Amino acid sequence: MISKDIRRGFLNYFKTQSHTVVPSSSLLPQDDPTLLFTNAGMNQFKDVFLGKSKRSYKRATTTQKCIRAGGKHNDLENVGFTSRHLTFFEMLGNFSFGDYFKKEAIGFAYDVSVNVFGLDPDKIWATVYTDDDEAFELWQKHLPISRIVRFGEEENFWAMGDIGPCGPCSELLYDRGEKYSDAKSPIYDTTGERFLEYWNLVFMQFNRDETKKMSPLPNKSIDTGAGLERIVGLKMKVESVFEIDIFQELIHEIEKISKIKYDKENKDLSPAFHVISDHIRCLAFAIADGIIPSNIERGYVLRKILRRAARYGKLLKLNEPFLAKILPTLSSIMGDDFEELKASERRTAEILTLEEELFIKTLNRGGSLMQDTVSRAKKEKRQILGEEAFKLKDTYGFPIEEILLLAKDEHLKVDLKTFNDLENEAKDRSKKAQEKHLQTFDKNFFEDFTKTHSESIFAGHKSFETESTILAIIDKNEFTDELSLDECGIIILDQTPFYAEMGGQVGDRGEIFIGENLFKVEDTQTPYPGVIIHIGKVTNGKFTKGKKVKAKIDIERRKKIEANHSATHLLHWALAKVLGEHIKQAGSVVDEKRLRFDFDHHKALSLKEIREVERVINEKIRENIKVTDYEISFEEAQKDNSIKQIFGEKYSDVVRVIDMGFAKELCGGAHTAYTGNVGYFRIFKESSIAQGVRRIEATTSAAAEDFVYDTEDVMKNLAINLKVPENRLEEKILSLIAENKNLYLELKQEKQKELKNLISNLVKNVEKINSVNLITEKISIDPKDLKSFSETILQNVKSAVIALACKVENRYQFFIKISPDLIDKNIFANDLINEISPIINGKGGGRKDTAQAGSTDFEKIEDAFNKIKKILQEKH
Repeated sequence: MISKDIRRGFLNYFKTQSHTVVPSSSLLPQDDPTLLFTNAGMNQFKDVFLGKSKRSYKRATTTQKCIRAGGKHNDLENVGFTSRHLTFFEMLGNFSFGDYFKKEAIGFAYDVSVNVFGLDPDKIWATVYTDDDEAFELWQKHLPISRIVRFGEEENFWAMGDIGPCGPCSELLYDRGEKYSDAKSPIYDTTGERFLEYWNLVFMQFNRDETKKMSPLPNKSIDTGAGLERIVGLKMKVESVFEIDIFQELIHEIEKISKIKYDKENKDLSPAFHVISDHIRCLAFAIADGIIPSNIERGYVLRKILRRAARYGKLLKLNEPFLAKILPTLSSIMGDDFEELKASERRTAEILTLEEELFIKTLNRGGSLMQDTVSRAKKEKRQILGEEAFKLKDTYGFPIEEILLLAKDEHLKVDLKTFNDLENEAKDRSKKAQEKHLQTFDKNFFEDFTKTHSESIFAGHKSFETESTILAIIDKNEFTDELSLDECGIIILDQTPFYAEMGGQVGDRGEIFIGENLFKVEDTQTPYPGVIIHIGKVTNGKFTKGKKVKAKIDIERRKKIEANHSATHLLHWALAKVLGEHIKQAGSVVDEKRLRFDFDHHKALSLKEIREVERVINEKIRENIKVTDYEISFEEAQKDNSIKQIFGEKYSDVVRVIDMGFAKELCGGAHTAYTGNVGYFRIFKESSIAQGVRRIEATTSAAAEDFVYDTEDVMKNLAINLKVPENRLEEKILSLIAENKNLYLELKQEKQKELKNLISNLVKNVEKINSVNLITEKISIDPKDLKSFSETILQNVKSAVIALACKVENRYQFFIKISPDLIDKNIFANDLINEISPIINGKGGGRKDTAQAGSTDFEKIEDAFNKIKKILQEKH
């Protein structure tokens, strides 16, 4: 494959130039909370460029896996419809850390372009920064001056941020010819389609300070990035990235699975092939790197990509999970160079299938809730409220795209303004909740602090409030003496009742105050051993280092967290009791709303097993057993087989035991005093997150009661709507299903009969225009059936121009089909549709054999038919 040859040729070339071949870093960014996904080759070398770390080499080369979807790189909706956009791509790169600079980088780039990529040297252009005379002169050794162009800062200057390393860059462009534009130079090629950029060379030579002043860096560096897919496209001389070998292999597999032939000219179906072939790469590589579809952050973006692929699969009649079927082809074409694809193929397949099944279930489950919403809107003669749409999406996972489609079917509108406002509010809350992650610290930051300050003492197991002294204040990653009104920052206390996030339990929230001065604590973390930081905002007054204050947690929230944490221990015990002692915890999350527990197990739990787990837990809750905690040596704990330990967890010499009598576990978290305080326990989800790893999500107390009430409400509403007692719901639903199936078969048979009669009548009423058979008719069928309907007509007529006008709600679809023999006589469907489009005030297009246009001007249909007759008369 050309793509494989270019990938390997690039790395081998730079290996011969004394570069270390560095494997692609994970798509999950390491130690960079500002990124959702790894999106450039330089990401893994960021600290090297910043001078924060060193490598054993000064020259490196990589082919980096990249994802650009979400955040500022959010072009997801364009993927599949343009010739360039992808969610996943490979970035080839070579890097110098204070070793070679412009001369060598430019020489390497030109040599690789011509002798490795095999590009025509006469079509290569270079751009340089407007003031970079050095680069301009260096390029003249390889290119004529007429093919070197200067651009300004927006195009040819790169910076890591507002302050820090920066420098001019030089881009390599390839002239694809007048077919793409009549622009004679990149200066005039505003779309970039003719002079296509394929490689960017960044010359890091300055450091920009807060005043925008730039000073030369002591060690100048090189960072380059070349898009593999784009280079392969240039090498293969194709118009679209989806025509390169990698995608054509995947598209061929999709053809086999869907049994639908790919035609790049088919604007209705070709995007589906493009979307699926791109998204499967993105999903497979991300999952292989440990990123799992979920409802938060990068997991949410991945789930959105997966569901988009599934939705486009429907266009290809793929209504059951299908993505996993494409994985073997992907592994065969890319697995030799990215072994993680093959290693994780089975696990990836399980996750993809689970997620697709979840999506289908979401659509099915949300259907009844959506129907309730539709019924209310119709009864009250109004649109679907933004609040209703948001709840369907936010609470029940029902996609807004599906809500809009179903609303349209019912002739209802959706208040999208309110929906979007609620979405933005939710995002803002999430953003604020995640702001803590934006403050990251070097190890030395707190290491030096602990040398001059005693450890922060956690007193929260015994007290919800303490009198404390402010040891330090941090603002914008710097120690300071004061924090004023409305300023966000960090306060470190000598002792605190606030539990710092650890062991799956979230950090406490609450208040630090003295008199009228108030600091709202939004989160508590422990970034370094012995240091507890309180992250929040001054909402009244100010706070000064060294002052005495009071610290008080949100007690009601803590009690809910304690109940959920103790319920997690109960769940761990119950799973071992019901499923077997092989159960081992693989992770957990505990907050005030719910608990999540991951564990090793080879298959899904049956409904009977889930109910048994709930039953034994609720029995222990009703027994109201005292929960005690005490400390013992880790050595002693290891000798006691009744005490559960978490595999892979690092324990200190002295450990804390949470003892419920029947269940003991090492844990440093907060727990309730009696099992009865948990109140009530219910599992609301059990799923697979990886091969051999299951996940249970559950809730307790009042939230568990609400879960039951919500379920009861659905049952009651179903019973009311179906007019049967609740105990006869299943019987009624099965009866309706059987009745619906029979009616569907009858309807299908009747529809086929009607279509057969319609075709028969159309064939009898063929109009001859000179020697050409013409069929024109207004019909009422599903627009999706127009193509197959016209093909059936041609099976009876053999030779004809077929023009059909199909009414769809308040508009109609104009469809033209031409038999092959008439195409040979230069009668083309797309020409005819272009001729009648102005008459019907519509827009359309197509191919020589089929074309269509849409319009709302019903009165012009006959005029359009007459125009076709006139054209045929003039042709013959």
